[in-house]
Amino acid sequence: MYRNLFWGLSGLDTILALRFKAYLTADRLKCCCLNDPMRLLYSAGAYQLNSSMSGFIRTCLKRVGCRSKGWKSCGMNSLQLYPTDMTDSQWDHIKELIPTAKPRGRPRTLNMRMVVNAIFYLVTSGIQWRMRPREYPKWKSVYHYFRTWRNDGTWQRIHDTLRARNREQAGRHKHPTAGCLDSQSVKTSFIPGERGYDAGKHIGGRKRHLLVDTLGLLLAVSVTAASLYDPAGARRLLSRLGGFCKCLRKIWVEGTYRGQLLDWVAERFRFRLEPVLRPPDQKGFSVLPRRWVVERTFAWLGIYRRLSKDYEGATSSSGAMVYIAMTRFMLRRLARS
Repeated sequence: MYRNLFWGLSGLDTILALRFKAYLTADRLKCCCLNDPMRLLYSAGAYQLNSSMSGFIRTCLKRVGCRSKGWKSCGMNSLQLYPTDMTDSQWDHIKELIPTAKPRGRPRTLNMRMVVNAIFYLVTSGIQWRMRPREYPKWKSVYHYFRTWRNDGTWQRIHDTLRARNREQAGRHKHPTAGCLDSQSVKTSFIPGERGYDAGKHIGGRKRHLLVDTLGLLLAVSVTAASLYDPAGARRLLSRLGGFCKCLRKIWVEGTYRGQLLDWVAERFRFRLEPVLRPPDQKGFSVLPRRWVVERTFAWLGIYRRLSKDYEGATSSSGAMVYIAMTRFMLRRLARS
């Protein structure tokens, strides 16, 4: 396997050649250079090889497997191993938003693009943290960045920046003036955590309170026990709104949010709640104006298997998963444009 790989590479450093041979032996990659060069690069990043080693791997792939086919035909341009991985254009939109390494302490050696790809893979496929593919970094490292960015608000900051770009791309102002509010009850797994029983929908688990703009893009999310009444969940959500909602003037809601909540909002905020009710003579299902926008957002979230149930132990992690799912959704929109 290695004889063909190192043929004609006498000008390269011998130490790097020996390290590369030991790396292939430890990872047990059979004919990876000839069959799947992309898997080799991802595995090299997962083993935290330095830049000189990565350059050596690229040189080997050029001379062995990619000389006749061409560099781009071997998939080295996009570095997209799984369908959930970001393309180059998607990575260009998010790489500047990734927090830089701390000035003190141990230097960062992980490839942050692979860390984000691993989190996207988990949210889309619904796997457990320990079941991530071998091409990604270790699950503890990936979970460390997920938890750190969840606690310091990085996921929400990245999401809000991409939402502003999506709105400007659609010809809208980056700060919306109208939105729609609704909740969704989902079941939970056996993992302990905050939960309750929604007697109206007969679901035991948690409730996601979502505020979206007129395009269906997420503005804010709050995860509570399913037993919490919708107006109480709306108060918790609206009291946490940041500066990105400073231009809000109207929010459409369903009839459940009527009553004291309307007066509570009118006293504290500049926007007002406008209930959208079903006509009294209507029978069966029909699409109600304005309210269908948030229902479509719930359908978008249903694409991601990690959100089919609430598998998280903490409600903050559940909210972060919603932000991550919408972040990937908006990245794909920006890349297509």
